[in-house]
Amino acid sequence: MSNSTFDAYLDIETTGLSPVYNEITVIGICLVNGSDCRLVQLVGEQVTLENLVQALNRVHTIHTYNGRRFDLPFIRACLDVDLTEMHNHRDLMYDCWRKNLYGGFKAVEAQLGIPRKLKGINGYDAVMLWRRFQQYGDRVALALLLEYNREDVMNLKILRERLLRISKYLKYYEELNGLLST
Repeated sequence: MSNSTFDAYLDIETTGLSPVYNEITVIGICLVNGSDCRLVQLVGEQVTLENLVQALNRVHTIHTYNGRRFDLPFIRACLDVDLTEMHNHRDLMYDCWRKNLYGGFKAVEAQLGIPRKLKGINGYDAVMLWRRFQQYGDRVALALLLEYNREDVMNLKILRERLLRISKYLKYYEELNGLLST
């Protein structure tokens, strides 16, 4: 990747919904600079403030889905860092709402035809996969968890691209409609 700034698509996996009682198991980050795309996954003991700050070095904007209410507050509570003080943050969920796309991330993916290889896996399953890995050393469970997280962050990038395309289409439609009505 070049020395210029880039965008990050970020999603976390946790052991539950409360940062007080639960911990982050995976931080997935897709780093994008032009056509270059690189995946970083911090797993288990790799989930540290130092590693996260290093992974986000030179990031201009972090993109999430529901990150304003979940991912970033969880990171703030567990790693004692407010990423919005160091980076711009764009929560794509609110962009979806402005385009009448509601529901969780997987529901919006389905509405926009964004495919998933791992169908039927959700956040609860991610918790259980981590537990299987922790309790039994199940490497298949860990691999499945990491693939689930990878799909989340890669699909965030696709979601943003689709939202930009929809915005361009709507702008074109409004301009065309304005021409036809004059």
